[in-house]
Amino acid sequence: MGTILSLQGVTKAYTGQTGDVTQVLDGIDLDVEEGEFIAILGFSGAGKTTLISTIAGLVEPDAGQILLHGRPVDGPGKDRGLVFQSYSLFPWLTVEKNVALAVDAVHKDRSRAERAALVRQKVELVGLGHAMDRKPGQLSGGMRQRVSVARALAMEPEILLLDEPLSALDALTRAKLQDEIERIRKEEKRTIILVTNDVDEALLLADRVAVLTPAPSAHIGRIFTVDVPRPREREAVNDDAHFQSLRREIVGYLGHLNEAGSSVGEASVALPEVTPIDLFVKSEPQLPKAYVEAGQSAVEQRYLEFFKLNKVYPTPKGPLTVVEDFNLLMEKGEFISLIGHSGCGKSTVLTMAAGLNAISSGGIVLDNREISGAGPDKAVVFQAPSLMPWLTARQNVSLGVERVYPHASKAERADIVDYYLERVGLGDAMDKMAAEMSNGMRQRVGIARAFALSPRLLLLDEPFGMLDSLTRWDLQDVLVETWNRTKVTAIMVTHDVDEAILLADRVVMMTNGPRATIGKVLKVDLPRPRDRKALLEDPKFYQYRQEVLHFLAEYDHGPASKAA
Repeated sequence: MGTILSLQGVTKAYTGQTGDVTQVLDGIDLDVEEGEFIAILGFSGAGKTTLISTIAGLVEPDAGQILLHGRPVDGPGKDRGLVFQSYSLFPWLTVEKNVALAVDAVHKDRSRAERAALVRQKVELVGLGHAMDRKPGQLSGGMRQRVSVARALAMEPEILLLDEPLSALDALTRAKLQDEIERIRKEEKRTIILVTNDVDEALLLADRVAVLTPAPSAHIGRIFTVDVPRPREREAVNDDAHFQSLRREIVGYLGHLNEAGSSVGEASVALPEVTPIDLFVKSEPQLPKAYVEAGQSAVEQRYLEFFKLNKVYPTPKGPLTVVEDFNLLMEKGEFISLIGHSGCGKSTVLTMAAGLNAISSGGIVLDNREISGAGPDKAVVFQAPSLMPWLTARQNVSLGVERVYPHASKAERADIVDYYLERVGLGDAMDKMAAEMSNGMRQRVGIARAFALSPRLLLLDEPFGMLDSLTRWDLQDVLVETWNRTKVTAIMVTHDVDEAILLADRVVMMTNGPRATIGKVLKVDLPRPRDRKALLEDPKFYQYRQEVLHFLAEYDHGPASKAA
């Protein structure tokens, strides 16, 4: 085994419309051995895609060189197969024909039968032998990405280049595709370069992890050797002391790089001492009949209660029970994480709590009132930021603030808006239009808007699900800091095990749907305020992580019998 690929001083800059020059890559040096699996880990905008595109020959570096078997790379070639973050398939062609296009273009010297056999072999390798005749519109996101991988493999490249191929997928699909990539590595013995922003993905799959420094002028800061024996099972490695140590070291290094450009803001204005008005008529609270009949408990801290909650949707095949007998008591100021696989009803529970989704039976009681509709006392942050694109960040937050603080002065309302926008790191972008912002910035506006309402209940529906994991860390820190100040009662739906434990007092795990219910509740006995670095040193953190991972693994294969 020798060096197959060598990057020597690779540099790349782009000139913007205004003539400003941005130095994206600045002297990238990396040698890749034949058959090696390298993960390139970095922040959003650090130039990871530019780097993989230069290796693929799609982008020409300004300086330095890329050598393949000692010869300079000159444009794209069949020796390098590339899989992008967004699957670029022809929607009018079947799976078989999408893959055949690449095979016919690259392997012109082979007979029709040989090419057809190659297509079938690669499609079967990614587990889609049963879907050869389906078109992309009939496939899930995870299946479409498998087609992209099959197409790249069918070119029989020497090097497989993967540009964040799993980042747009939910956690369960992502885990399954990670297993698929590991199987391909083992069976195909290819050299693989994976661009990712997920530390665990890099540690599960790679032989070495190269970390890019943040933009601008990104270079490789450190390279970590992943000497954890294979096969690496998610649950097993979590208990491995060496894995924990390596994970801490990489996360610590990324944290150090992130702090240099941290976007958790300090507020330049003080938060005014005003409380929101109660927009609901002061009347005797109307509690659900079944709730009253069940009698009052001696527990006083009954701030939020989910009582025999059910959700049934009508379908052409008859009623479908999505959530069944969901019971949960929450104290005032408690933070709960709701975790489970896709389709288990997490978001359904959240939207019922927000008053956005009708309850089929049972009830939800907040601060001694039954939830029967939406209102600013229940602030929601969705996965996709729902802002008015034609308004600025300040105007988007002001809309809600003016409604719940009509009794405050104009200056006080302005201070509330500015305080939260600065806290989420948007002090310099308050007057930027939402349409001009990145997803991460828009999500910051959504978080600022939710906290600015001073709600009784904060509901977070995978608010960081569309963001890269390093931007996630930033916004988790924003959320932790702001929550520490307000102690608002909060429920957060997440797929991310670390996020669930970092933020919550309890992690509520849901069984798979249909008829999803609470399978297990984990009390997180870790001191607050919580710090990511300190958590990674705490043995309890890995015990909690193992419990959640084990629960998710139990429900990894479709609907399971209802937990007792």
